[in-house]
Amino acid sequence: MNATTTDTIRTFRIEVPQADLDDLRDRLARTRWADQIPGSGDTYGVSVDRVRHLVEYWQGGFDWRAVEAKLNAYPQFITEIDGQDIHFLHVRSERENAFPLILTHGWPGTFVEFLGVIEPLTAAGFDLVIPSIPGFGFSGPTTEAGWNNTRIATAWAELMRRLGYRRYGAVGNDGGSQISAELGRVDAEHMVGSHVAQVYSFPSGDPAEMADLTEGEAQALETLDWFAKNKMSFNILHSQQPQTLAHAIMDSPAGLVGWLGQLLGPELDDDFVLTHIAIHWLTGTAGSATRIYFENARAEQPTEPTTVPMALSGSNGDFHGIRRFADRDHNIVSWKTHDVFSHYLHHSAPELMAGEITEFYAQFR
Repeated sequence: MNATTTDTIRTFRIEVPQADLDDLRDRLARTRWADQIPGSGDTYGVSVDRVRHLVEYWQGGFDWRAVEAKLNAYPQFITEIDGQDIHFLHVRSERENAFPLILTHGWPGTFVEFLGVIEPLTAAGFDLVIPSIPGFGFSGPTTEAGWNNTRIATAWAELMRRLGYRRYGAVGNDGGSQISAELGRVDAEHMVGSHVAQVYSFPSGDPAEMADLTEGEAQALETLDWFAKNKMSFNILHSQQPQTLAHAIMDSPAGLVGWLGQLLGPELDDDFVLTHIAIHWLTGTAGSATRIYFENARAEQPTEPTTVPMALSGSNGDFHGIRRFADRDHNIVSWKTHDVFSHYLHHSAPELMAGEITEFYAQFR
């Protein structure tokens, strides 16, 4: 990767050495496949067929150089904040008086989640700042402990200040939804509102909270219950022993496909999936990206609700939140769900999400 210095912000281009791509292709060719009980599909987790499909495409069809050129078409920068290099896209609107937004991804995603909304949002008059979370991709690996959501949000506030934005909004998906909410705590003076795809507010354990759930709330709770019983193992492992996992996913690209593939499913196009996986692999951040769960599990949890306005645009096919608990923890001013069954709505339905974001932020411009 190549960077040149201009004051505290450096221009950046992605330039993966050919030797790294050759090494990757060799490792993929020597994959030692897992065994699988015949006919079990994904009963035990991500199937061998799914991993084999992606590995074979990664080795023989996926064109990293084409992806690299596509990503380098956007203006990219790196700046050091709180001892950590922060990579970000900064795409300005051609319209006057553009309103700035900072867009934040989660795990196992990357900044690539938001490429689909860049054109419609800049056309609608938004300047976009799209950073890579510390520990992820070109913002990683992290070199010290403590990079939890609050510290990341504080870094985002500094990034926006450094770019000259004194009034801005936040957009988030997955863990980025949590970081966007935290921005409302650490920089409420400048951050006017957040637009998120999930609100992670859960029952406190008080039985009274569960009385008279609406049909939509009951469905969301059922989705959460299924996820907790069937797919929460990654969260537990990341929160407790991310380093133990790192030895496997840093050494085996096929292993990384399997691990990230549990949340980058077959409903997504292969190039989108492999772009995320390749960024984790080629930057050597597959392990460090998981540490955010460990850091958040040990961070002091906020006890007071956020106060800046928050809007949800979620998927009915994904856990998006439970309204009554969200109202308890945040200043919810809009709650919309859509029949687009994806955890990555900004990729799967970019025009829809850009329209929702534009509508929400119209009140602040």
